[in-house]
Amino acid sequence: MHIEILVEDSSGERLLDCLLPRILGEQGQPHTWRLHAYKGISRIPRGLKASTDPAKRMLLDQLPRILRGYAKTPGIDAVVVVLDSDRRDCVAFLTELNALVNGLEQAPRTLFRLAIEEVEAWYLGDRAALAAAYPSARQRALDNYVQDSICGTWEVLADAVYPGGAAAIKKAGWPLPGQLKHEWADKIGPEMDIERNASPSFCKLRDGLRRLIREAA
Repeated sequence: MHIEILVEDSSGERLLDCLLPRILGEQGQPHTWRLHAYKGISRIPRGLKASTDPAKRMLLDQLPRILRGYAKTPGIDAVVVVLDSDRRDCVAFLTELNALVNGLEQAPRTLFRLAIEEVEAWYLGDRAALAAAYPSARQRALDNYVQDSICGTWEVLADAVYPGGAAAIKKAGWPLPGQLKHEWADKIGPEMDIERNASPSFCKLRDGLRRLIREAA
């Protein structure tokens, strides 16, 4: 089975590049996949017609065009789209996403998975991995975190592992936030145990991918 996996930014791509072999097995044995990182989420375009230049690589704006192309491409068995929910209502957002697919003349099998509220929830779902990557993480910053809650998730992680916390990162401004998101993927991702993760949204991604390959068998 071959799966095309679309993510909204390059730090998410880096994390999934680390985790997918543990979920799907080694590349090509027997399943294959390709990861594609975009430069933001944007929004579903009206009439399912993109309104921005494809070179800007805004995921939802380009998604109807991308799915139409995949539907015509031999050898693509499924498409998985991984997004942060941010502060959206998850049920309403998934309904909108699935309506996009249903509104296309042709579409590949498409699975949407949301990180609640942000992909940093998946790091926070594996406290042992976080502690291995950042032995000096401030436990007090983590104590009140409710898994997969809408609370400013990346800020919780930043307060635990970065000197000065989220406030210092916001004061420094870009590109520091992006650099740290990549660092977290590189340092925490290799330590993660995909079977013990306490994040329901991560488990839905893991289990959804595994269900795709079971059903293709």
